[in-house]
Amino acid sequence: MKRSLFKVIKISEDIFKELKPVTKWVGGKRQLLPEILKIIPKSYNRYFEPFVGGGALLFKLAPKNPVINDQNSDLINIYQSIKNNPEELIKLLEKHQKNNSKEYYLNLRSVDRDERLDLMTDVERAARILYMLRVDFNGLYRVNKKGQFNVPYGKYKNPKIVNKENIRAVNQYFNQSNVEILNQDFATAILEAKSNDFVYFDPPYIPLSTTSSFTSYTEDGFDQKDQIRLADKFYELASKGVKVMESNSDTAATRELYKNANIYEVKAKRMVNAKASGRGKINELIITSY
Repeated sequence: MKRSLFKVIKISEDIFKELKPVTKWVGGKRQLLPEILKIIPKSYNRYFEPFVGGGALLFKLAPKNPVINDQNSDLINIYQSIKNNPEELIKLLEKHQKNNSKEYYLNLRSVDRDERLDLMTDVERAARILYMLRVDFNGLYRVNKKGQFNVPYGKYKNPKIVNKENIRAVNQYFNQSNVEILNQDFATAILEAKSNDFVYFDPPYIPLSTTSSFTSYTEDGFDQKDQIRLADKFYELASKGVKVMESNSDTAATRELYKNANIYEVKAKRMVNAKASGRGKINELIITSY
């Protein structure tokens, strides 16, 4: 029998202790990690995160063989670029950092309004989005109906556009952990989940305002039917012995959908609101099947 030419590389538990999200992402869970970590299962097999966003919990846990997914193709392209082309990505981010200004930002933002975006490589697109999320208003990702990025330039004095050490660490983690990176509907991303696996759902939240309807909440392509479909999948997974956790807003609709699950109240800072009175600490829910 021939020996394999490839070494089996063991992941040291210490190497990935300090992994951090590579991008700002509205709704990110870094502030809630202490509460989430109190409630996660003590043991599980495979880790699934179908709405990965900024990946705060993923990078904190650094599990082996994770399945991560998001319907935002720009975000998934960032993760694929970090996995496959970290050094090229770093060089492009250094170029953006060197040239950063309002005029530079607006010019780069406008490439999705002409043919220039089509001429960009995947890594160039990833660097563009990473840069814009570091310097735009509140780190927002927002596009109009034509799919054009439309967030104004922010007012940061010294934004940290390049974190070489973290990009390289995440690259190493992705490759050593054999991560599976998907860009699909959440229901497709969990098809392989089995008994004793752990699925963490962090979907676009149910609207807080009583004047908002699910159907108007379509910026992320996630409406009332999707929230109901998500709840159905939550219970379906639980019935198979999968350990399921979900974060969502504290609304009557959320509590009704998950009345047969375990519900925990946590406090979170809400920064993105048109009215100053709507910012500050509010209740959110962590829901579990176990």
